[in-house]
Amino acid sequence: MVLIGAALAGCTSGGSASKITVPTTSSSTTTTSTVPPTTTTTEQPGWTPVSTVNGHVAVDQISVPQANGDAVTVVRFRVGQVKFNLHVGSSDPPTGGATVGPDAGPAIGPDETPLLLAAFNGGFLTAAGAGGFELNSQPILPMVPGRATFVIDASGAAHVGAWTQGIPAPGEVWVSARQNLDPLVSGGQPSPAINSIGAWGATLGGGAAVARSSVGEDASGNILYAAGMSVLPADLANALIASGAVNAMELDINPEWVQLSYAALPGLALATAIPGQNRPATQYQTGWTRDFITVLSTS
Repeated sequence: MVLIGAALAGCTSGGSASKITVPTTSSSTTTTSTVPPTTTTTEQPGWTPVSTVNGHVAVDQISVPQANGDAVTVVRFRVGQVKFNLHVGSSDPPTGGATVGPDAGPAIGPDETPLLLAAFNGGFLTAAGAGGFELNSQPILPMVPGRATFVIDASGAAHVGAWTQGIPAPGEVWVSARQNLDPLVSGGQPSPAINSIGAWGATLGGGAAVARSSVGEDASGNILYAAGMSVLPADLANALIASGAVNAMELDINPEWVQLSYAALPGLALATAIPGQNRPATQYQTGWTRDFITVLSTS
């Protein structure tokens, strides 16, 4: 995560994901390759299945090339096949008197393990003032109207949008929420501030193209995680929109904090998902200092 005004720094080998091409803004630096489990079949052209549940694709991915030869990895979590759970880290956010159960703490919990398909990073440090945080119906940080929000309802389904502007949906019983800055994408369009680098967090060394992550939602309700180790905010927005995102938000940035791991089947060993990511696949299983989100099979 990053503290506004004070940036923080932060492996496996394998095949490559399918690719699509989108208009991009050039970024600088190259990344090392990683990862993912690959397969020769897919339910949708261009997307490579990553995880299956009862014979159905639950997680798939695509690689979106950038102008400088780097890429944004977009991982899609299929609606109806997965559910989500928000965790606090060992040092952030501060939980005060909130009750934190074993499946919401700094490490993946025992009830999650047999259902675990993936886990990915949350947003900025509390001190950055990037927005609110609610854990299992317990306010941790005040929710801010208009801020981009990842909200999880009582069934474990997740949605992305601007708080009080369609999120949560009317009548939705929501239990957890994580905010981070203003929306990166809204209504299928990039933020008007997309090229204002300073609006998207303080970067390591002051560079523009750094490790960045994001999460969005498409029109079908699928959740999309997008990240790269040397990308601009516009690269994330363009890749998400090209992958079908209607709404999206930036998550954490800088090399230490951008991390996604996934498994081929529920409960199997995790593999790193973002080429060049610093953290090991098991990081959220052993425990982490910052908040993160687990992705679980619904069956």
